[in-house]
Amino acid sequence: QLGAAQILQNDLVPMVNQYHQDKQLFDVLIRLMVNLTQPALLCFGKVPQDPTFRHHYLQVVSYLQAYKEAFANEKLFGSLSEKLYELLQLDWEQREDEDNLLIERILLLIRNILHIPADPEEEKSVDDDASTHDKVLWAMHMSGMDDLLKFLASSQTEQQWSMHVLEIISLMFRDQNPEQLAATGQARSAKDAGKDVRDLEILRQREAAEKKTRAFQRGTRHSRFGGSYIVQGLKAIGENDIVFHKGLHNFKNYSHDLGKAVQRVPKRRQVAREAEVHRRSALNVRLFLREFCIDFLENCYNRLMAIVKDHLIREQAQQHDETYYLWALAFFMAFNRFHRFRPELVSETVSIRTFHFVEQNLTNYYEMMLTDKNEAISWSRRMHLALKAYQELLATIHEMDRCKEEAVCESSRIIKSNIFYLMEYRELFLALFRKFDETKQPQSFLKDLVETVHLFLKMLEKFCKGRSNLVVQNKRVKKKKKTSKVHPAVSELHQKTPQELEALWQSLSEQLDEYAKSTAGLPEDMVVPFDAASEVPVEEQRADAMVQIQDCLLTSRGSEALSLLRAAREVWPEGDAFGAPELEPEEEVQLLKHILFAELHWQTAPRVEDPEELEEEEEIEEELQAVHVSEKEFNFLDYLKRFANSNVIKPYLLLLKSYQQNSAYTNHCVVKMLHRVAYELKMEALLFQLSVFCLFNRLLSDPAAGAYKELITFAKYILNRFFALGATNKKAFVELLFWKNTTVIREMVEGYRQSEDSDKHKCLNWSPAEQQQLKELYLEYREVEGVDVIDAILARLRPSNWTRRQVINQLVAMELADTVKDFKREKKGTRIVLWTQEQELELQRLFEEFQETDDILGNIMKNITAKRSRARIIEKLISMGLVSDRKELYKKRRRKKGKSHGSTDEFLEDLGMDEQDEREDEEEDDGNSDEEEEERAWEEMITSSREVVKVERLDLAGTGSLALDKQIQSLLQSLQQEGLSGSLLWLQNCLTRTADDREKDGISQAVPLVPLTEESEDAMENKQFQKLLKKVGARPPANEQESFWRIPAKLSPEQLRRMAASVVLKNTDEEEEEDGKEKILEAGQDAEERNPYLEQKAEALGALLQAKQKEQPSHLVSDSEKPAEDEGEVAKEQLWQKRPIESDSESEREEHVHSKPASKRVRVIDSEDEERNSREVTEQNQDSDSEGSLRPSKKRYSKIDEDED
Repeated sequence: QLGAAQILQNDLVPMVNQYHQDKQLFDVLIRLMVNLTQPALLCFGKVPQDPTFRHHYLQVVSYLQAYKEAFANEKLFGSLSEKLYELLQLDWEQREDEDNLLIERILLLIRNILHIPADPEEEKSVDDDASTHDKVLWAMHMSGMDDLLKFLASSQTEQQWSMHVLEIISLMFRDQNPEQLAATGQARSAKDAGKDVRDLEILRQREAAEKKTRAFQRGTRHSRFGGSYIVQGLKAIGENDIVFHKGLHNFKNYSHDLGKAVQRVPKRRQVAREAEVHRRSALNVRLFLREFCIDFLENCYNRLMAIVKDHLIREQAQQHDETYYLWALAFFMAFNRFHRFRPELVSETVSIRTFHFVEQNLTNYYEMMLTDKNEAISWSRRMHLALKAYQELLATIHEMDRCKEEAVCESSRIIKSNIFYLMEYRELFLALFRKFDETKQPQSFLKDLVETVHLFLKMLEKFCKGRSNLVVQNKRVKKKKKTSKVHPAVSELHQKTPQELEALWQSLSEQLDEYAKSTAGLPEDMVVPFDAASEVPVEEQRADAMVQIQDCLLTSRGSEALSLLRAAREVWPEGDAFGAPELEPEEEVQLLKHILFAELHWQTAPRVEDPEELEEEEEIEEELQAVHVSEKEFNFLDYLKRFANSNVIKPYLLLLKSYQQNSAYTNHCVVKMLHRVAYELKMEALLFQLSVFCLFNRLLSDPAAGAYKELITFAKYILNRFFALGATNKKAFVELLFWKNTTVIREMVEGYRQSEDSDKHKCLNWSPAEQQQLKELYLEYREVEGVDVIDAILARLRPSNWTRRQVINQLVAMELADTVKDFKREKKGTRIVLWTQEQELELQRLFEEFQETDDILGNIMKNITAKRSRARIIEKLISMGLVSDRKELYKKRRRKKGKSHGSTDEFLEDLGMDEQDEREDEEEDDGNSDEEEEERAWEEMITSSREVVKVERLDLAGTGSLALDKQIQSLLQSLQQEGLSGSLLWLQNCLTRTADDREKDGISQAVPLVPLTEESEDAMENKQFQKLLKKVGARPPANEQESFWRIPAKLSPEQLRRMAASVVLKNTDEEEEEDGKEKILEAGQDAEERNPYLEQKAEALGALLQAKQKEQPSHLVSDSEKPAEDEGEVAKEQLWQKRPIESDSESEREEHVHSKPASKRVRVIDSEDEERNSREVTEQNQDSDSEGSLRPSKKRYSKIDEDED
């Protein structure tokens, strides 16, 4: 609102002119004007992308531009200069804090006014015309403000204002060119006159060519018919040649893209815009600025630059203030070079330290541009300033070489010897070329980079020619692995005999038994075996942890070994490498014994050291990471060869495309580099590229080609060399499509390498016999545990000249393996399978015991002492030779004996029911057999959850869950005896509340059981209580990221309520039976009301089964299937149904494959009921055939007591 009301123009400026003697009012006015003229970028941070904020930003900029016009007032600057002069006349003892603040505000006000950007749409000024910025500068000059600035820059007592002064001066000269400014007011030289003549000649030639082209376009015929032509060899959209309906003089400009809409270039791919726009100011302003530069160089430059650099080094300046220093260095050194070059005027910045400072900032900007993607354009602008400063330093050194004074030449030689000696200055340009990005760096940056490299190579070449041998610094990062200090006992591991280890174990076993049973003697401050911030991979840290445990055992530190084992088990629970989560104390001791006798890669095992030793090792590690510095003899051609790279040549060709806009010097720099690569290095084939030839074609067809003689000569040389090569190598025309490296260039010129030329690169062919031998060996050893497959193959493969990589590649080519990653070497000690002899005997005994059962693997996992994953047990069974194929361990479906082709099982298979279930079971078993190692706790959770789901399904079917109830009741009794009745009530409330929430919301997700009291926390750590949680379906924490047990999302509200009801201790067996019967009836009724469609499906299937059984002969029915009339038992009805279980993850859905109900449900009835039901089924089938659908009657539930039996 203040900007729209023009408060500053109409009110504040007149008040400053009128009341500049009123100190208090003047101070308030200056403060208000400083706030109003604040740069828009400081207010918004950056140019906003949001349309609303961008509109506000542009509106603020327009107000600022209006303020700048108001400040083009000599009287206003006169008032400011007078006030500033009065304040500077005061000695520092007489100045008060308000005076210093007023000086700073005046300088900030001048800075804000000069910082306001110009509005090209409003000004539309040409060169030599006075713009708003020129008017402000002239007002400053007429008021004497420029003299005050020079005083502040040169005074020793006013050093605190040095950064403000430098910033104001940089804004004063932001549109000026130092070369043009230095030539202002002088007679034009013959060189400048010749340049103007050449430019006019180029324009005249192009104008004449355009007139000639327009004359050809006007045909001699009438304009209505220009002719129609068929262009042979140029296809149209179809198969025919294209028809051209215009004159032949227009065919040269024909393209398939004519008439097409121009494709919009995305914003992220647009070429970066030029940040600086140079213009020639009015003559009187340029003369004033020229005199200012001369006085500034003679009196202020060296002192001011030294003070500013000191502030920057001491970090007393604001962020990015070094950019003003870099600009001033480049501008004033260039002005000094073009205006009567005097090295003593810029002696402060002509030094090795200045080179180092500029190089450091340039490298920092380069790295930040690559990392900070959002501010890449800002970093590229700062990098451009640093590059121009570096370029001007080199130009000044080069100018000093031509000076007649011997001292100046000697100084230049010393500086050059230091620059060329250090590796950083030589490698910098190569990095800038390789990472050049035209979307972030403007073409002016590329132009300055090319000219700087041209000057650097020119100086380096001249410096090398004057010396027979030049020694330079060579830096190489020599990465050394820190050799960890190993305890002497560890180094003697392989020298110890098994008898010595057995004796050591006898002394440790009793100590470990005591520590395992009671944690009193264990150290509390044990080192954690895993470091998340370390650069060492997790697998290596796991191997190191195993070695540390062995180290502790070898040095008789049993307590530390046990603590480290338990800590490692918590970090790496998967794979059971450090034992199962619920390992018994005796099993832990046996595990430590196995680790003691194992052969581990002990050289990499660091031991726990004192803090002083750790500090010493950190210092040693820093020394090892230091860069290895050496010296070598420098060869200029070897350094030049590093520029013969496509990533370096591409930026040169990009700049050459704009040869018409480039200066003659820029084009010369580009051609000189291309000439060095093509002629001096004999690598002209690097330029045999189609885009380069298109550029040469445009250059040769340019009407003003005569003005680019150097470019024309070079283009003809490259084309002649290509066609000479094309006569002998016909593939050279195909090579035009690709950029090439040095190897391809050599092959193009000298001939392509044949496959027999080198044994290293020869094509390796496997004969059919060798392939068959490889296949047999792979199939033989791929299942062998503890043996590397590739090593076993290489030891037995004949001939034995194959390498590991060749064998792996051939296995992948023969499709015996998916990828080469399947054969990665495993580090020793990372996957220790701890199968003791007793465990192998136990596994063999369990296999022989359950060999004839339907679920061999499931029974083994339930009864085995050391719990392991399914994959581990399957692998061990195969390696022991107990089974030959993992499919033998799949869960089988028992078929009833005495059945023929008309059995119920086969009848269900015909309906597609049994086959689907078997296929799902096989898929599950197959998936489980291929899975990686899992935690034993997770396996138990899955098994328990499956049992819970099975039991709940049986409850709904009416069979009851007496076995499970007895287990829960026994757990409840033991927990109540321990005094955990409150925790049981808390668990029951959690289950009930979760059931209510799921029924109300209709969404199921895992709910954590968070204990809120100390009693609940103690209960959650009780093993008996944890067993109860597993029985009711809760699952333990899945990984180290989870802390609490959870109620799975798959449990329905009905299941949760039944589980909550089961967590109640029952008094008598009679009550238990009564409750079980009532629960059966209620569950059946609930299932009937909840899902009548499933009940109808079950009724229909039962009817079909009975009809099928009636069709069978009576002698085919086995004794087990005959009605049991004598025993007086009537089986209860079974519900065949599938209940969808919601799951919150794919893994949980896969776990419920076993929870599907069995497809074979047969009712056993007495003979009278059988006849009656058979008649009902026959009538029902007739009805269903007539109506086209099954309409089963509603199933009746009845309670059968013992008396009725």
